[in-house]
Amino acid sequence: MTLALLADIGGTNTRVALADGPRVLPDTVARFSNAEYKARGQDIANILSDYLTSNGASVSGTCVAAAGPVQDGVASMTNLDWVIDAAKLRAATGAKHTAILNDLQAQGQALGHIAPGNLRPVMPAPQGGSAHPSETLLVVGLGTGVNAAPVHGTGAARIVPPSECGHVNMPVRSEEDLLLMRFVESLLASRGEVAHCGVEEVLSGRGLINLHAFAADQAGEPAATTSAQVLEDLDKGHPVATHAASLYTRILGQTLADLALIHLPYGGIYLIGGMARAMTPHFARLGLADHFRETRRVDLLQTDFSITVVEDDFAALTGCAAYLAAQSR
Repeated sequence: MTLALLADIGGTNTRVALADGPRVLPDTVARFSNAEYKARGQDIANILSDYLTSNGASVSGTCVAAAGPVQDGVASMTNLDWVIDAAKLRAATGAKHTAILNDLQAQGQALGHIAPGNLRPVMPAPQGGSAHPSETLLVVGLGTGVNAAPVHGTGAARIVPPSECGHVNMPVRSEEDLLLMRFVESLLASRGEVAHCGVEEVLSGRGLINLHAFAADQAGEPAATTSAQVLEDLDKGHPVATHAASLYTRILGQTLADLALIHLPYGGIYLIGGMARAMTPHFARLGLADHFRETRRVDLLQTDFSITVVEDDFAALTGCAAYLAAQSR
């Protein structure tokens, strides 16, 4: 068996696993604390080396997904001050073939390789139609941060271009939107942060907290301090949490609609990340489909596109495996 080593490097933890071709071996998945390695002045090279030492595996290829920008084959982890390049991976693993992907790119590479049971449709294509897998896909990450990218092609020809669209402007379509934008800008300024209300400031985990702060301010109630608290109150039907979740759903629907018209993802829109999974049970009653399929000059939003939530914790690892296998053929 020819094995490959995979790593999904997040802001807090790194998941490492082995793969046989494009298939991740579930029993080999291990999790490492980035903070522990950083405290010792170590980085991803030490994590990979320790992993291989612990199980005695020999690998021919290595692919890592990094939560940070990748340029000219080098990943920079801003929050960790880690820099990852091919030479470092080869020295740590002995692998001949190496690849470094942005985490969103890895998620895009995983599409088409995820078990159907881990795909949850939240908005089918209209009139009972279906997505066309051979067409462009759109992967949208909703978690600690927000980002999105189109996915073109299949196999070795698949391309997932880098993107930082989580920092595009929040859509402002109503007086309430304008008030919300100004509120978030003021909130950011009060924290000494850049006072720009990008979509990440309202659709990420901290974004839901910002939305709750706005709704609480209008209701004259205390604001939640964690997204978990907002979600717990939402499950209980609390009006302020419901208002925040309604804002989240409306802004998400409008943002996805704009992205759909830019990229034309006839193969489907795929939501990933903790916020996507947490909000999924509420999307239908809060009208995600209605906000997405608003009437515009063209009727594409009413006649095309589906939305599916990816409920696979190992999707980034699967994407790494699929990418490495395709490039090795």
